Amino acid sequence: MRRFDVIRAGIVSHEIISEEMKKLQKLRIENKIPDTLIMVEHPEVVTIGPRARNDGVTVPDDYASSSIDRGGGITWHGPGQLVIYPIFHWNLDGESNVSMIINLIEGWIINSLRPLDIDAERDSRMQGVWYSGKKICSVGLHFLKWVSRHGFTINYNTPPGRVEGLAACGLDEGTTTSLSTLGKKGLTRDMLEAILLGKAPSSINREIGEMKKFE
Repeated sequence: MRRFDVIRAGIVSHEIISEEMKKLQKLRIENKIPDTLIMVEHPEVVTIGPRARNDGVTVPDDYASSSIDRGGGITWHGPGQLVIYPIFHWNLDGESNVSMIINLIEGWIINSLRPLDIDAERDSRMQGVWYSGKKICSVGLHFLKWVSRHGFTINYNTPPGRVEGLAACGLDEGTTTSLSTLGKKGLTRDMLEAILLGKAPSSINREIGEMKKFE
């Protein structure tokens, strides 16, 4: 089973982690590092993907924003949201196209939430993970030579009204929310990080290697 290193970054700005991802992606393509997973929380920012820019989507003035190069529309980041960035070379069995890779990641999230008594699921409206008819997780990757950058989010205890106030990715305002808003209280970033790492071998055919801090 392939091993992956884990960087538990704590709270770091999206801009800093974005630059780090680019460096790590290049190193992974050159096979100078193993698969690497960044686990982080960002101060509030709304990222704007190419589709949102092409569609003329605007972000309200009371949100900080940043343009990025992954596919998709706008995505909220901020307190109470765990962000996972897999800098992985996706070339194992069952990883032969983007749809299969997204499906693996969605399954990983669903498998990780189930022990917390959260029966999350996929929804035909859009990729990601949903609970009680609301989107609580976004997935968006950028690939270069089948090494990914960007990743996915889990909204577990976001500030009331912030993520709900955006019409993200073509969805109506209020469609994207957090687990705490849906009644699942008491979740923490440490709890989610631990359970995701524990479910990795059975979900994405990879196991933990070295644990690192972000420097």
